[in-house]
Amino acid sequence: MKYLIVGLGNIGSEYRDTRHNIGFMILDTLAEVSNISFTTERYGDVGRGRIKNKQVVLLKPSTYMNLSGNAVRYWKEKEGIDLDHILVLVDDIALSFGAVRIKPRGSDAGHNGLKNIALMLGTDAYPRLRFGVGNDFPRGCQVEYVLGQFTPEQRKDLPARIDVAVEAVKAFCLAGIANAMNMYNNK
Repeated sequence: MKYLIVGLGNIGSEYRDTRHNIGFMILDTLAEVSNISFTTERYGDVGRGRIKNKQVVLLKPSTYMNLSGNAVRYWKEKEGIDLDHILVLVDDIALSFGAVRIKPRGSDAGHNGLKNIALMLGTDAYPRLRFGVGNDFPRGCQVEYVLGQFTPEQRKDLPARIDVAVEAVKAFCLAGIANAMNMYNNK
């Protein structure tokens, strides 16, 4: 079985380590602990390897967040990956900082990356891991918040929270989505 793990984010140094790029950060950590390296290919940086006995394709789209669906659709088709073997890693302002929620499907909740993926795949029935970035911003300042840096306190706690997300991704591949949800949705 082959899995496509997609970390959402924006390319460019100005977006590095921002809340909106948490998908890239989780994927970078997963690649590091799994001894997988990325190469620049069509629509993004791609890494191929294994998590135990499961083949994985890791994707960091270079299409910018709002056009992520182009990259997801292309790599899903190119690698012949079933929809239920895709996991999209995304930031979520509706969750408190560091909370992890895995879902088999769902609305885009106003997230433009998820909206574009659903549009390009023709369905919202694809698994996703939402990583909480909190919502401590004044009304009307959401864009600045998600494109902003984590607070110093959050940066201190971020590596441990990313490690939990990485373990949740591994559980998704090795034990299935139901088990991964049971194990990680309340951590």
